[in-house]
Amino acid sequence: MVLCKVQVGVYEGTAPHWPDEVAEERVIYPYRLGLEPLAVLDDVPLGPDGPLSAEASQAARRSGTQQGVGYLVAMDPQPLLDAAGIEADWAADHDVAIAATPGVTLEQLEGPNSPRRGRRGAGRQMDPEKRKAVEVYAEEKAVTHYQDPKRGWTVRKVGKPYDLRLEREGLERRVEVKGTTGAPTSVELTVNEVFHARDPRHTVDLFIVSDIKVTKTDGAYHCSGGDVLLLEDWQPAEEDLRPTRYQYLVPQPPAAPQP
Repeated sequence: MVLCKVQVGVYEGTAPHWPDEVAEERVIYPYRLGLEPLAVLDDVPLGPDGPLSAEASQAARRSGTQQGVGYLVAMDPQPLLDAAGIEADWAADHDVAIAATPGVTLEQLEGPNSPRRGRRGAGRQMDPEKRKAVEVYAEEKAVTHYQDPKRGWTVRKVGKPYDLRLEREGLERRVEVKGTTGAPTSVELTVNEVFHARDPRHTVDLFIVSDIKVTKTDGAYHCSGGDVLLLEDWQPAEEDLRPTRYQYLVPQPPAAPQP
């Protein structure tokens, strides 16, 4: 069982996003939710001994006989959070901090016997050329946004640890740009990007372009469309960050005694 959080409510997507949509270059599932996977629970029992309510257990059984059709059930998610080892008080907060969750890997979703499909997470392009096309398109959309005469910023592309530098009448603002073909549920940040956004010496915006349509013609990717989510004066909070990689300092064997 994959436990997810609805980060973005129901919306109508205009860009192919899921593997079968990308393969057919058309939108098959227009109505979507922006889901953020929180954890995987293995061997979840149905019935009174499990974390699901009686109604939810019955819905899971029905889904299993109806080719995975989903059924909407109202239930207290606290038993599921407890089973996943997630520290959260749903009754008090009605929310789950992503920092308190282990996350979900592609290997957990596929399992050892799953067919090898094109690996693609929620908006994370595995094809490096496609990923680059989405990044460049999002950046150009950000440049157009800030250079609009109503805003009057002069824009310079930087690259690292941020993408754009804005200047206007002695003011400076910096921009981190992210692009995705799906919903803006979460984005990947480097350590330097987080540190830079939190530096009190800088004013930083997070500019996200979601639902980007990508087509391929004559071997080249082309992007269009997209919805903009702009977070001004952005400082990522600790509870909204989940580490996905670690740098491990390898212990070294003791040096051999000198003769």
